[in-house]
This record gives sequence, structure tokens and C-alpha cells, in this order.
Amino acid sequence: MPIALPEIVDSHCHLDFPELEKDIDNVISRAKERGVSKFVTICTKEENLEKVISLAESFEEIYFAFGLHPMSVSDSSQISLESLIKASKHPKMVGIGESGLDYYYTLETKEQQIESLITHIVAARETKLPLIIHSRNADEDMEKILVGEFIREPFKCVMHCFSSGEKLARITTELGFYLSMSGIVTFPKSENLRKIFSKIDKNLILLETDSPYLAPVPNRGKRNEPAFTADTAKVGAEIFKLSEYDFRQLTTENFYTLFEKVGKTQLG
Repeated sequence: MPIALPEIVDSHCHLDFPELEKDIDNVISRAKERGVSKFVTICTKEENLEKVISLAESFEEIYFAFGLHPMSVSDSSQISLESLIKASKHPKMVGIGESGLDYYYTLETKEQQIESLITHIVAARETKLPLIIHSRNADEDMEKILVGEFIREPFKCVMHCFSSGEKLARITTELGFYLSMSGIVTFPKSENLRKIFSKIDKNLILLETDSPYLAPVPNRGKRNEPAFTADTAKVGAEIFKLSEYDFRQLTTENFYTLFEKVGKTQLG
């Protein structure tokens, strides 16, 4: 009889997006069938917060993070520090963000993105919750801001859906930040990204889908969903030369280490 694989966590998904929300019961059921036991759904705009809270309160397995996505700073008002801190008092809010810099799609709002990122860093410090970072085509500025702010006063952080360069990977993990592995690592042309991950401390690796986007092989091109975390875990195990059992167990332990509030919520 085959040994049951350890549970895994989808540490970053968007369950309030229409593609997933309309089918949420089946989405959660399919994920559980593949051993995905918990989900952190990301609220990317303040106007969506009530809907995300409702999801988290409706499903024991769902937790949430709250912040302003860097691509939304042009069409949303900036989220205040006070709003982030107030929301963090909800027992199932476990992270700040996603925030960050996206110079690929929205370079024109660079200054607003930087301002928003600093606000989220301050919120992460004050709430003791991990900061969830989105970074695209912004390695140099991201390094400068994260290192400078960490030296000023430390905070916890995960580089979500990491697909940046080797230098940013090395510098952020030297600060103790985590790198989250998405379906991108399974793509045939992601050999360099797999090589970058292979050099990182395995105790700083998380799993995510970023669903409904970026479905891993063998479902690339389809709507992504949390069940596919298991496909990324298989490739992650190969990258780190671990058994699938050990890699799943490792990344779940890493998740509980970073997202401490999830464990405390379960206990309390």
C-alpha cells in the first residue's frame, strides 16, 4: 500500500477572483484530494477586503493576506498604514501584501509603487506578519529598498512567485527572507530559475500557485487552481534532490515557520 504523502500548502492564491470563486467548493475539494490542506488567498485591493474575509470565514482551511498590488496603485487609492493594521487584527489575516514593484507592466507608476511598498513594510514590522512581495523587472530597486529597510529595522518577508535573478535570490535569502516556488519552475524554458532555486537554503522555500494564473506542467495554459500545487511540489523535489515526501513535508514546515499566525489560529 503506498505511503500517504504529507499535506502541502498553497501559500499564495486568489480565490476571490471570478475564475475560482464561482467554483469554490469544487476547487477546495480537488485541492484536498491532492493533499493541499490550507490556502492563503490574497486580497489585492481594499474594496475587495470584505469578500475575501467572507471566504476565509466560510472555509476553515482558508486564510488571507491584505495589501495593494503594485499594478493597482494607478487605479486604487493608496492603502493606509492604519487600514493594514486594523485588518491584521482579524484572526485569519496572516500576511501583509502582496505589495512590491512591477516595472514590466506599470513602470509609469514607479514612484507610487515605491511609496506603497514602504507603507507595507512598516505594516509588516508593526504587525509582525510576513510581507508578501511581488517583484518583476525591478531587481535593482527591490534590492535597495528591502536591504535598506531591513537594516533600519528587520521584518519577515516572502518573495512570492519568485522568478527574478540570482543576485536578488541570494541577497534576500541572506536576510532570512523566503522564496516561493510557483508553476513557473515547471516550464521547459525555466532551467535558469531551477538552477537559482537549487542554490537556495531549502529551509527558506515555500510552494504556491498564484492561481488562477501560471498553471504548472502538465496543465500549463489552463486555468490554474490550488490542486496543482502538487505538480510544482514534484518538480521542487527534483530540484533539491529530495523525495517528494520529504520536500512536501519540508515546505509545509517552512510555511508554518513563516506564517506563525496560522498555527496560533489553529491552536486558539
